[in-house]
Amino acid sequence: MKKIDFLATDGIALNGFLYQAKEMSKKVILAVHGMSSNCFKQRDDIIAKIANENGISYFCFNNRGSELMKYIKKNINGKKEKTLGGTSYEDVLESYEDIVGAILKLKELGYKDIYLQGHSLGCTKIVYTYHELKDDEDELLTSIKGIILLSLIDIPGTLKIYLRDKLETYIKLAEEKENAGLGKELMPKDAFIHPISVKTFLRYAKNNQEIDFAQYGKDTQLEKLNEIKVPLFMRWGNTNEMILQKADELVDIVSNILQNPKKDIDYIDGADHGYTGKEEILAKQIISFIQKIK
Repeated sequence: MKKIDFLATDGIALNGFLYQAKEMSKKVILAVHGMSSNCFKQRDDIIAKIANENGISYFCFNNRGSELMKYIKKNINGKKEKTLGGTSYEDVLESYEDIVGAILKLKELGYKDIYLQGHSLGCTKIVYTYHELKDDEDELLTSIKGIILLSLIDIPGTLKIYLRDKLETYIKLAEEKENAGLGKELMPKDAFIHPISVKTFLRYAKNNQEIDFAQYGKDTQLEKLNEIKVPLFMRWGNTNEMILQKADELVDIVSNILQNPKKDIDYIDGADHGYTGKEEILAKQIISFIQKIK
């Protein structure tokens, strides 16, 4: 394992850990963590270990949304500056810059087959990035050989249920603050599950058209997920998972809608949102999925 420093495509300084297979492999899993998280999870260690044993490298990095609040450093044309970052202040759409920066770094290191893995909000970031590359007909898309989504949740839908009749009140408050130039001010503490800035709250609650693709209701067609052309792996837990349906019902809904011929959609019995204690089972299923891809 070694620390890798690199830049997002907009100059944000990022770093992560590359777990290298014993023999140089062209295959690597690029892992994107979720809200207020980081790349130091036991889940990453275990998946990386089993991946390495099967000749696959593993790269997890701290994106600009890692942790709750922090300063992030930016370097553009030699000019250095810092700004507020972390989950409380991030714009999820800027994850494109982080993930593309990571892909470019991995290609620089000699990797050719990249498997994008996201957890929770990391799934949202991966799907958004994939479609941005697809819409731009970017050649980087040819490097992405598979997509792995661990606990993709419906953030806008969950927020509606969490806040209920308070949602519109908080949206109005946030809009008033943003119009007053207070986008970095924090929302009231019960507006979200953790401290969140006005700008970030509006991205999830209102300005969410680009990320509102995990609507698991009966009438949805999951268009963005159906447009994924590479092999697709999806998992959830069924204990303290952040989903609105039972895990087996959700798996049936998604499996019946998605037409991807190389899909692997299921849940892990007894797993929670972070797959605590079930990391090895998850890891073996991920590696099995990758090994079937030709």
